[in-house]
Amino acid sequence: MFLGTYEPKLDEKGRVILPAKFREELSNGLVLTRGQERCVYVFSAREFESMSDKIRQAPVTSKQARDYMRVFLSGASAETPDKQNRVIIPATLRAYAGLERDLAVIGAGSRVEIWNAQAWQTYLAEQEAAFAETAEEVIPGLF
Repeated sequence: MFLGTYEPKLDEKGRVILPAKFREELSNGLVLTRGQERCVYVFSAREFESMSDKIRQAPVTSKQARDYMRVFLSGASAETPDKQNRVIIPATLRAYAGLERDLAVIGAGSRVEIWNAQAWQTYLAEQEAAFAETAEEVIPGLF
């Protein structure tokens, strides 16, 4: 499970050093793709394979499912960290998420998310207020 928030820098070649706590799970390969809220999702190769199995089960007759699959999979890029634990983020994904030098890399359970640092701070500030005020069950069976 990926947890925590880290603030690495994007280098001039579009690479990011993976946080130490994420390296073991991602060392055998990972897949980067477009995420919701204009971030980049990072899945271990194993987790992405599991997701792909679920995606293949989506009804091809559903326009919403087809649209989602196209956007999600067309932006996907399989990568392997180098010896310094750096991963290149393809230019199309950097542009999609507005990634610049300052990043926020967060653990989101089964995936990692890479955010523009300022976009993450804005998002978090907006969501923390709603989180603190939540008075109903958001995730069934959790609270």
